[in-house]
Amino acid sequence: MTDKIVVLSTCGSAAEAERLARRLVEARAAACVNIVAPVRSIYRWKGVIEQAEEWLLVVKTSRAKFDRVRAELEAAHSYELPEVLALPVVEGSPNYLAWLAGELAGEGGAPEENSVA
Repeated sequence: MTDKIVVLSTCGSAAEAERLARRLVEARAAACVNIVAPVRSIYRWKGVIEQAEEWLLVVKTSRAKFDRVRAELEAAHSYELPEVLALPVVEGSPNYLAWLAGELAGEGGAPEENSVA
């Protein structure tokens, strides 16, 4: 088990998804955010089954940064109740995990060829 997590959050527009993704990366709350679109969501909201086209954020970060990611998303999101779900990263490529750790720490740059996180 690593200390890395993937946080999922959906947005109502491409513009909002890009704005939130950039905010998280610029703040070093996330090393990388993928925007997957469109996704179709079906859910119950206030007693009614709803359907919406959304943009999914796949946020790569660490457990230590989760509270910051959650706070950033909740503060800047247009939804009354934004989705913020964290999934553990059990294993990963050592070089990718090292890059992720460096980005979150503010070090940037590619990891050494044989580095291990």
